[in-house]
Amino acid sequence: MSEAASFHSMWAELAPIGRNADTGGYRRYAWTGADADCRTWFQEQAEARGLTYETDRNGNQWAWLGDPLAGDAVVTGSHLDSVPDGGAFDGPLGVVSSFAALDELRRRGVEFSRPLAITNFGDEEGARFGLACVGSRLAAGQLTREKAYELRDADGVSLPRAMEAAGYDPEAIGADPERLGRIGAFVELHVEQGRALDLSGDRVGIASAIWPHGRWRFDFRGEANHAGTTRLVDRRDPMLTYAATVLAARTEAALAGAVATFGKISVEPNGVNAIPSLVRGWLDSRAADQATLDTVVTAIEKAARERADQDGIDLGIVRESFTPVVEFEHALRDEMNRILGGSVPVLGTGAGHDAGILSAAVPTAMLFVRNPTGVSHSPREFAAEDDCVAGVLALADVLEGLACR
Repeated sequence: MSEAASFHSMWAELAPIGRNADTGGYRRYAWTGADADCRTWFQEQAEARGLTYETDRNGNQWAWLGDPLAGDAVVTGSHLDSVPDGGAFDGPLGVVSSFAALDELRRRGVEFSRPLAITNFGDEEGARFGLACVGSRLAAGQLTREKAYELRDADGVSLPRAMEAAGYDPEAIGADPERLGRIGAFVELHVEQGRALDLSGDRVGIASAIWPHGRWRFDFRGEANHAGTTRLVDRRDPMLTYAATVLAARTEAALAGAVATFGKISVEPNGVNAIPSLVRGWLDSRAADQATLDTVVTAIEKAARERADQDGIDLGIVRESFTPVVEFEHALRDEMNRILGGSVPVLGTGAGHDAGILSAAVPTAMLFVRNPTGVSHSPREFAAEDDCVAGVLALADVLEGLACR
């Protein structure tokens, strides 16, 4: 089977899982039915290729060619979960391309000198429990078991309870240095979440770095009251403070050349005819360097507190997650560029990935596939099949260069 046929067949099988008929977007949240179906698909792909399948202590899936215990393994893969109404490519493109690249290498008849593994990291997007890259963070020791146990979804269901309901043992979760110690290189293929490749006319690129980024929760507490009978001057309306903070975030990000987004909000009591008592908003902010990110977030917090004092609103701010800048290992990046002919564009990204989390413990690198719309985390996310196949071939070349020496 050609690399194009292999990719197309798997893509068609995976495409219906977790897709919402009304929006066309995907709702593949961690430890739900759609997630279970994706995991079953992964296991079936592994077993159909005669690979050794296993699930690690944190629920991450692995498919091995060669001895999993031998060490110095070359690992590729990504994730299969999604943001709410996300696109089809973010995550799944990397997993499907990994299996397709292995099919291509077998078609070439290469001989492997190092073990090869394909992985699906769990709960990368953080859509259910509010923390991104849970599976890789746990494995790398960047999320403790105690902190993981505190995670709750919008319905109050805890992470361990959700894992247990899905048939996994939450008592086992935690750092996995022995497993990571057996990995010599991790290469993650991903759809580009921007238009740099489209503007340059290239189908495939190599990542240089991931911007530092984090999530902050802003709790604006006012006073619930009647929307029709309470005079404007008598109101303590946290929605106004929240709205002013959203505008301030946009202004400060634009001044600094960064990005800042309030994309999630919860309101209490959430009634059309009621002034809110609580507005809780989540800020996502990212910048090319740490100093710029600190400047932006500090300015947003200052603007929020000043407006809260003006409006008589109590404000609490909690940093829920943070990932520092990730510079991918230069030696691995340069070796990949050499393998691919030496003329592949190298670009940074503001999006976080499992590869970024693992970079502290494992040599990591990333390949990007062109996204002509530049849209991601949306049903409009797109990559042409020819570009996807180009990504498969590039990944196959990289894996051959790294694992077949």
